[in-house]
Order: sequence, then C-alpha cells, then structure tokens
Amino acid sequence: MPALDLHAPVDALTAALCDIPSVSGSEGMLADAVEGALRAEPHLSVQRDGNAVVARTALGRSERVVLAGHLDTVPVADNLPVRWEGEGAGRTLWGRGTVDMKGGVAVALHAAVGLSEPTRDVTLVLYDCEEVEAVRNGLGRLVARHPDWVAGDVAVLLEPTAADLEGGCNGTLRVEVAVTGRAAHSARSWTGVNAVHKAADVLDRLVAYEPRQAEVDGLVYREGLNAVGISGGIAGNVIPDRCTVTVNHRFAPDRTPEQALAHVREVFDGYDLTVTDLSPGARPGLDHPVVASLVAAAGGRVGPKLGWTDVARFTALGVPAVNYGPGDPALAHRDDEHVPVEQLNRCAAVLTAWLAQEQ
Repeated sequence: MPALDLHAPVDALTAALCDIPSVSGSEGMLADAVEGALRAEPHLSVQRDGNAVVARTALGRSERVVLAGHLDTVPVADNLPVRWEGEGAGRTLWGRGTVDMKGGVAVALHAAVGLSEPTRDVTLVLYDCEEVEAVRNGLGRLVARHPDWVAGDVAVLLEPTAADLEGGCNGTLRVEVAVTGRAAHSARSWTGVNAVHKAADVLDRLVAYEPRQAEVDGLVYREGLNAVGISGGIAGNVIPDRCTVTVNHRFAPDRTPEQALAHVREVFDGYDLTVTDLSPGARPGLDHPVVASLVAAAGGRVGPKLGWTDVARFTALGVPAVNYGPGDPALAHRDDEHVPVEQLNRCAAVLTAWLAQEQ
C-alpha cells in the first residue's frame, strides 16, 4: 500500500494523492492509504464504509464543520503520473485529479491533520463514486447508512472553485424525449415516417429556448436546456421508427425538482418524456453565521456554483454548505488538467486560519 505523508506540504500531498489512480469504482488503494495515514493521527477517530473514509475530532466545541471531497476521478488519459511546470510562486501541478478534486482533498487533509485543537470540531468526509451515476455516490451511501457520521453545523465541499467561494448549486435533470415514426425499407421511404427527421421539432424548440437567470439570496444562477445526445435507427436500409433525444436541464436553486420537471414537460408538450436523472439544487446558505465567517476569512468574494455538486446532499440534511477549493473548474475532466500551487497554498491557509479562529 502506498504510504501518504499527511504532514507534507499541500502541493506534495496533492501529487501523492494523484499518483494513486482512483478512477470511479477503483478507489480501494487510495482509500486504504488515506485510512492508514489518518489512523496514525491521535486527535482523529476514523471510520470507514466501503471506500469512503470519515475522520472526526471530538473536542466538545459548540460548532462542527464538515470538510468533504471525493476520492475518485474520471478515467486517466495518459496524464499520470503528475508533472510539475514552472518555478516559485508560478509553479503548477499537471495531471488527472489535480483539479477534480485531489487538490481539494489535499487541502482538507492538510487542515484536518495540521490542527490538533481547532476551535470548531471537524469532520473529514472523503468518499467514492462521485463521478458516476448518482445511485453509486459514496456520500449518498453515507447519508443513508450513517447520517450521524456526516452531521454538522455547516459543510465545505472542496470542489474546484479557483480558490473563490461558490454558494449553493444548480439542480440537474435529464430526460429522454421520445419521437415516434413508422419503419419502412429505405428504398421505399415514402411508405414510412422517419422519426429522426421528426426530431427536428425537438431540436428547434431547444434552439429557440431562452434560458433564464435567477437571483437567489443575492447570487445569480444561469440555467440551461440542451440536447446532450440523440439516437435512432437500427440499420442502414431501414427508416427509423423511433428517435430519442436526451436533454439536460440545469435549473436554479429557487426551483424544486418537481417545478423544474414541470417546466421541461411544458417545453416538450406533446412528447413522451422519461426521466433518467434528477437532483435538486442547493440555496447558498450565506446567511448562516459560520458560513459568513468563512466568506470573510476567504476575502469576501463569493459567486454561484453553476454546476451540480454534493452541497445539495448536505442542504437536504439541513446543513448549509458552500464550495471552496483550488483549481479552475473549467479544467475539470480535461486532459490538460492542472492546478496552480498558489491556489493550493491559499485554500489551505484560509481553511486552516478559519478553523483556528477564536469564536
């Protein structure tokens, strides 16, 4: 099992975490290494469920902060082991996971291990299978099996935000829009009805659609409604009798999942829809005093999280949650994924100072 030095500088710890491949479903080696290293820390109690690892302080503080992040990555694309570029303050770490999100995991580990007596109790939640379908999500499993393990007053999800705070998140849903026709031999196409051609109406509605922007608790969230896939046809000489357009709707957190789905059904009135994925958004929660103190510690800048993140799972538990981590989110999943060391250090310094802050 690879050994992890949790007291190493945060950039070196990021590199070590990245160099243990952990594509979704194959996080075991990394979870073993993280668990083994955490068990050597006397101020933390450690628990494990599958490939999720939870470590907690028990100092009797009046507030508990949850630091959360996922251990898995999307598949490696010839971008491991990591490599370094630049010198000094401009040094950059390149490789799978540097942005999404082992840089954030390293920051969380650095803070949880480096402070043996934080002024707020800390729960570290590192989990598996975030990058795949929601039913496999390790945080969702922990919430279902061990809700007490992830309980807290506020949560910080260390997803990449380029070291600026991002509040809440958009919700997301996917539907399959079914278009039907009538099969025929392509040499006698006039005797059938081409479902792929009929799908043009679905695409026209998407092209004409004007997504809204919604202000929620002072942050402006951009919505979207987009085709993300299309399929139809069974052979090169058969007129398709069915075509399916897969549509993804990203909706602001002022809408419930039910309201978002009703809106999509209205857009595609007259078509049969099958819901394949639906996750609620999360309001920013910036009015919580502990969240406000983190905003102040991070310099006062906060924007909306336009994607979906697991802050929504904490919000559903009644735990206000924000996103804060190193790395440009636009680089997540890209082959040229890379994180500036300056952002790793900044996030680690802010989080450590905040957890040591006098109440």
